Amino acid sequence: MRSETLHLSALVAGAVAALFAMAPVARGDARAATIGLNEIHEGMKGYGLTVFKGTEPERFDVEVIGVLHNFRPGEDLILINTPHPRLNITKAVAGMSGSPIFLDGRLAGAYSYSLGSFPVEPIAGVTPIGLMLSELARPIPKGFWPIEGQGPLPGAAVRTERHASAGGSTSFDGAPGSYDLETHAHQVAGRMGGTPSGASAAAPASTPILLAGVGDRAASYLRTLLEPMGLVPLQAGGGQGSSQGAPQHYVDGGAIGVQLVTGDVSMMALGTVTHVVENRLVAFGHPMMNAGDSALPTAIGRVLWINASDQRSFKIGESVRPLGALVQDRQSAIVVDEKTPAPMFPISVDVVGAEGAPRRSWHMRVAEERFMSPGFAAAALGSVVEATVSEQRDVTWQMRSRLTIRGHAPIDLEDFGLAIGGMPDMGEWGHSRIVRAVGELMNNPWEDTKVEKIESVLSVRYERDVWRLRGIELLDEVVDAGQKARLRLHLLPFSGPEVVKEVDVALPEELAGKDVEIEVVPGYEVWPEVAAPENLNELIANETRQSGVPRSVVVQFKSASQGVTYRGHVAPRLPDFALDALRPVHSDTGPDPFASYMRTTFPLDRYLEGHDKVKVKVRQVMR
Repeated sequence: MRSETLHLSALVAGAVAALFAMAPVARGDARAATIGLNEIHEGMKGYGLTVFKGTEPERFDVEVIGVLHNFRPGEDLILINTPHPRLNITKAVAGMSGSPIFLDGRLAGAYSYSLGSFPVEPIAGVTPIGLMLSELARPIPKGFWPIEGQGPLPGAAVRTERHASAGGSTSFDGAPGSYDLETHAHQVAGRMGGTPSGASAAAPASTPILLAGVGDRAASYLRTLLEPMGLVPLQAGGGQGSSQGAPQHYVDGGAIGVQLVTGDVSMMALGTVTHVVENRLVAFGHPMMNAGDSALPTAIGRVLWINASDQRSFKIGESVRPLGALVQDRQSAIVVDEKTPAPMFPISVDVVGAEGAPRRSWHMRVAEERFMSPGFAAAALGSVVEATVSEQRDVTWQMRSRLTIRGHAPIDLEDFGLAIGGMPDMGEWGHSRIVRAVGELMNNPWEDTKVEKIESVLSVRYERDVWRLRGIELLDEVVDAGQKARLRLHLLPFSGPEVVKEVDVALPEELAGKDVEIEVVPGYEVWPEVAAPENLNELIANETRQSGVPRSVVVQFKSASQGVTYRGHVAPRLPDFALDALRPVHSDTGPDPFASYMRTTFPLDRYLEGHDKVKVKVRQVMR
């Protein structure tokens, strides 16, 4: 009897051990066996793990087709077939990147590459696990600022090289003060080395950026910025779901989201965990942006459905539990640390004047990253305007924003727009003053900056709050030097009678004997001359001087002398002998000359559209 009991116990123990050997471990195992490429051959069968629905990984069968050697420099690729009832329909799936693949019961790598643009078979490429685990062991550089302290304190060490802090594949390459979001996007896409369509049979399975609370125009704008990088914005989830029933930690084969924006507007990159080792993990099997050392917030994800498409199948999902940060973004994997916090900054927008709007107060948090922050801030702010100002009637909107940077005085900026019978152009936000300022400051070459918050007030008026400049009259064709030229402006509103305004501008004696061209322009189009900044304080100061008074008209003409900018200073008018004296003898760095204008600004009750010019003869006065 005793021997039978022992025999039965042994059978049960063996069965349990066999079941545990077949089942995936809950959080990954640092000692999990891996299989080398030299052991993998055609016809081998195994399984993969991914989330088809919910948060629990499920198995799918795989069969090895072969191994592509030197597929990328120093990187091989395992080709597999994935016969599965769902994958036979969906083929390659965006969001499955990182799904662990097991052969002979051992971890072989991560589902990561798709073959062709319109696959008819469920074929995928697998990144070998050895490459990914080497990235898991890569240390975070000492002093990496977003991780340690989430930004420098006032008085922190300043970069000594002019463009040192703007290094990295996602940085903006341009002179301080010249930031442009679209140019930035082209630079980042170029550094990622994307191949033209059709140039390669295998490409990284695209990373879906799931959007929630994002309007159609904002989504379209994001596609122009992100698709060249293999990031595909989709209005298919990405928000914050309930954490009920969700795991407390990441698991092999579980869904993982990189949270780029959270709150009333949400944007999340969705992928799959390959392998967890204690509090760290590898995922994706390919880069997100190949940005190197990173600090982007991550979350446990939930999959709602896999949407099947002949062109691009993708997972629809949401985040359910914020946890950790993406700390490495490398060629073969992303690395996430559960215990590392990632810096984000809040954006709030209060809406005034949009009676009946379903939401008048918007709150979001945006990840801090040199390219992502300005791009996603533009999309988030544009979505607020789109949701609030979606009208068939004319709309004039104004957004006043306060940008707070740690250790510096707040920056107050104003953006505005006029939508004639519809929505404002989303591209306006890429060039807006608030987005431009975020890009400038986060890519400055002197100091690492910490954006603390953006607070905006959006004011809406359902009218064409604008005058069109119909023409100008010169009331005196000849003016004595030192006297004033009188102009009559004809301003045409959208409806109602013409408005006439008379203005005058003094013509200095230095213009005696000349024919002077006087130009009338909207105040918001006038860019005052500023010196090239040589430190962060000067860059911040310049941001507040980037345009004239928005509701104004500027009357301007060229002066008889040139101006120069030099070492943070502006001299608007200098005689020729002074310019000669300023030219350096032993250096190639000297003052930058510019055409000097004399300007007079006249406030208006509305914005102005249009330009016009007149010529006046300045008469020499005999004394």
